[in-house]
Amino acid sequence: MRVALCATTLLCLSTSAFAEPVVQQVPGAPAAVTAAVVPAVVEPALQTLVLPPNTEVVVTSNETITTKGKLIKQGSKFKLATMFDVMQDGVVVIPKGTVGEGTVTYITNKGAFGKSGKMEVSFDWLDMGGRRIPLTGTFRQEGEGNTGATVATAVAVGVFSAFVTGRSATIVNGQQLRAHTVEPLSFTIPANAPRQMTGTLAPTPQAAPVAAPVAAPASAS
Repeated sequence: MRVALCATTLLCLSTSAFAEPVVQQVPGAPAAVTAAVVPAVVEPALQTLVLPPNTEVVVTSNETITTKGKLIKQGSKFKLATMFDVMQDGVVVIPKGTVGEGTVTYITNKGAFGKSGKMEVSFDWLDMGGRRIPLTGTFRQEGEGNTGATVATAVAVGVFSAFVTGRSATIVNGQQLRAHTVEPLSFTIPANAPRQMTGTLAPTPQAAPVAAPVAAPASAS
């Protein structure tokens, strides 16, 4: 009987040794807080795309440019914008509506004897997030109309042809003008990103600063 009692006592002690401790909550005391494990933030891998130089960019003038009057002169600047997305490997690298600037490089107004106005413009740059992307290309616009036939008709009816003038040259908003990029442009996107997204223009590499020469200490005399 004593042996059985000792065995029962040992079994109870061994069971209580592995039992979970009972935590009593004291009234009014703050509840125990379990620290949450915050996973480390993993930066997504980036992929670099390169838009080659001489890529065509279709732009349009944001305003009407005309040889009529004297508002537009040689050297006048005008605003322009891209008409379509420029894409590389299925990624939009230059979005539609990107603004830029052009220059009127040559202009002559209409004149007597059926002379029509002529104008030539160049495309200077696009603004990509405050960074100017250089463009190249020119466009020449002449006044519309068959000036030769106009003069011939005036002479035939006895009108002095010197009073017959041509037409003014005009470039309007919505007219497609073709420019080209000058240099290769690098863009970055997440490596696993879906296509049809807009890439981010990579920063321009900066040259390492040149250290100032250190003056040699003066020798003691």
